Amino acid sequence: MAPGLSQGPEWRPDNPRITQMLCEGEAEAAYLLPSGSNYVFVLVLRFPDVSPGLAVYKPRQGEAPLWDFPAGTLYRREYAAYLVARAGGWDFVPPTVVRDGPQGVGAVQLFIDHDPRQNIFTFGAEREAEIRDLAAFDLVANNADRKAGHCLLDAAGRMWAIDHGLTFHTDHKLRTVLWDFAGQPVADASLVRMRRVLEALKGDDLRSELGALLHPAEVAALRARCERLLEQPTYPQPGGYRPYPWPPV
Repeated sequence: MAPGLSQGPEWRPDNPRITQMLCEGEAEAAYLLPSGSNYVFVLVLRFPDVSPGLAVYKPRQGEAPLWDFPAGTLYRREYAAYLVARAGGWDFVPPTVVRDGPQGVGAVQLFIDHDPRQNIFTFGAEREAEIRDLAAFDLVANNADRKAGHCLLDAAGRMWAIDHGLTFHTDHKLRTVLWDFAGQPVADASLVRMRRVLEALKGDDLRSELGALLHPAEVAALRARCERLLEQPTYPQPGGYRPYPWPPV
């Protein structure tokens, strides 16, 4: 990220206008992040009457083709993960929207100011309950890319989870560094969140929102995973093709 960029105080996750600001903020500048296989930018956004803000922008046209995920869908999966997390009451996915940007349509997510030296491997043992809850969310989302560096700590010590482009496949794709809980029961609090997702899927709002982002079979698979986990609330053992991500951080 370019030096000297800072986040205005209004650009905080609990601001009730934050999704509007992300959707409507004017992109003043875009800085390419030189990492990963896809193009990722930090946007400087301007919104009336507030200081400039920062957002992570992942354009559709910057996505590298994959053999197992449909082309041009990763940005939509980022937004779907935010919607499912919000429906369940998981509050660690930063506010995310889909909008046009300098490189076309893509996912735009609130930038979280964090210490890049911190990740699950450095702080996970001290926050086991939160990590367990994150692992439960990854089961629901069928996350195929939970690296340790995809968990951040902000300046206040709050944990955030990012990079959810490889999610919601119909096939079992769980690829994660969070296998420490394999064979152990899923906590009641996480099961409550899964029930909330199921209830939300019965209504029109979440079902229609996900229907515009995912294939109908993927929405059905999401529902089936929640139902299966509620019937058998145990973290699975590593299995399938490449159960660990690479690199792990």
